[in-house]
Amino acid sequence: MGRYRWRQGAAAALLAAVLYGVHAQPAPVHQVRPSADHVPANLLRISLEFAAPVEGGVLSRLALIDGGGSVIEGPFLPQELWSPDGRVLTVLLHPGRVKSGLRAHEALGPILRTGHTVTLTLDSHPLHRWRIDAADTVGPVVRAWRVAPVGAGTRHALVVMLDGAIDGRDADFIAVADADGRRLRGQAALGIGETRWAFTPAQPWRPGRYRLVVRGLMEDAAGNRVNGHFETAPGGVPAAADQVRSFIVEAPAGAAARRRRQDP
Repeated sequence: MGRYRWRQGAAAALLAAVLYGVHAQPAPVHQVRPSADHVPANLLRISLEFAAPVEGGVLSRLALIDGGGSVIEGPFLPQELWSPDGRVLTVLLHPGRVKSGLRAHEALGPILRTGHTVTLTLDSHPLHRWRIDAADTVGPVVRAWRVAPVGAGTRHALVVMLDGAIDGRDADFIAVADADGRRLRGQAALGIGETRWAFTPAQPWRPGRYRLVVRGLMEDAAGNRVNGHFETAPGGVPAAADQVRSFIVEAPAGAAARRRRQDP
C-alpha cells in the first residue's frame, strides 16, 4: 500500500456528499488510466490524475455509464486510494463483482460486459470511454517483452514493449540494474495504453550487461500479477518473486574497431 494512502476523513466527506450534496470542485483531470480505448471485462482499478491536489471526497461524483446511457449501479468499492501528493485517485471496481464465483458476482452480475462500451464521468462530464474486451486472466509474461537496443555513450531511452497493458501506477515496479546489481538512476514512464515502458537514464549508458528487474507485485489493470492471477483460489497464490531479463548495451562500432587494432 506504499503507493496509496487512505485519506483520513474521506468516508465523512463521501457521506456528506451523498446526504447533503456537499463537495468541493476538484482540479481538472489530467489523465485517466487505463488510458487505452479498450479494457478487459474484469478491469479491477481506475486511476485519475488531477492537475493539482484535491481536497474532499470524489468517489460519490464518479459514475460508469453504459452504452445505452444508463448508470451502472454500485460499480465501485466505497474507498478512495490517494497518492501521497493528493493528486492521483485510484478507485477499485467492486472485487466481489469482478471475480467470478462470488456471491455478489452471481447476484448482481458483472460490472462490465464483453462487447459493450462504458464511459467514466465526473459530475456527469465524460472523462474517458472504453470498449470492453474479453476478461484477461493471464498476468504479465516478462519473457514475451521486447527490449529495444540502446547505444553506449547516449542517454537514449530504453524502450520495452510489454505483452499487454500493466497498471498505470506500476511504472516504478520495473527497474534497470547494472552487472553488479546496482539500480540505475533515471526516469521511467508508461505509454501507448500502458503497453510501453521507457527508461531514460540519469547518466549515459556504458557498454556491458544489464538486468531488467520486474517486481513480482506488479499487476495489470485486472489485478493479475506476474506470478499469480486475480482469479487464483485462496491459498493458491504463489510467492511474489521478482523476474529478471538480461540485455546488453554494445560499444559503438568505431570504439570496438579501435580496441581490436590496439590488441596485441
